Amino acid sequence: MNILHLPALIPAELADHSRVWIYQSNRPFIEREEAEINEQLLQFYSQWQAHGAPVRGWAKLLFRQFVVVIADETNVQVSGCSTDASVRVVKSIERQYDVNMFDRMMLTFLVNEKAEMLPLNQVQYALEKGYINWDTPLFNNLVNTKQELLSNWLIPLKDSWLASRLVTTA
Repeated sequence: MNILHLPALIPAELADHSRVWIYQSNRPFIEREEAEINEQLLQFYSQWQAHGAPVRGWAKLLFRQFVVVIADETNVQVSGCSTDASVRVVKSIERQYDVNMFDRMMLTFLVNEKAEMLPLNQVQYALEKGYINWDTPLFNNLVNTKQELLSNWLIPLKDSWLASRLVTTA
């Protein structure tokens, strides 16, 4: 999957201000797992509710590594209970496939058109050794809205939240 195809994957009918949650797996899923996970996510968001009202949502496994959940709150606000329901689905995927979906110390870069993971504490070393550079795209899993997902999910390292934490080498 190419990041340029992302707008075609995200439902256009969801408002740009729709809330987004991204959960990154500590390993890519294989094709069979991807199909199973996408079926589970479809079942979840097809029945997603907030205080008895249907949530207009969407969820999918992207790049075989990221569970992306979107809630359009134009008509129904997502409550704590409905957010918890989405987290339960992700935790179920974790258990079912023996993966970690909540490790915020693991980052993913796009290196040679492939998603490559690096622990946060190894990013400086990878930068110094030339494995990545300041222009290497980083998956910014901190995006909060559909619009941010489409425009800022994949950004150069130099433009990311991480840039100020790294030392520039000559």
